Amino acid sequence: MGLHIQKKDDRSELQKRIAQELDDKAKKKAKIEGERVDGVDDSAFIEGSKQTTSLAWIWAIIAIAIIAIVIFFAIKLTP
Repeated sequence: MGLHIQKKDDRSELQKRIAQELDDKAKKKAKIEGERVDGVDDSAFIEGSKQTTSLAWIWAIIAIAIIAIVIFFAIKLTP
């Protein structure tokens, strides 16, 4: 046994016009978003910044050492 499905296009003229307008808007939006290379509207937030130097790892080691010293003294001074 099989099921026969009949499809009719029951869209009204208004529904067709709305569907066409929504499709046009979606295409226009996709075209605008495709033009942005970096995905950011304004990349002025990086102006005046500088690249991290190769000595950044030394600052990380100094910060870890300071935290370790603070923890060491906190344990030593606890009765």
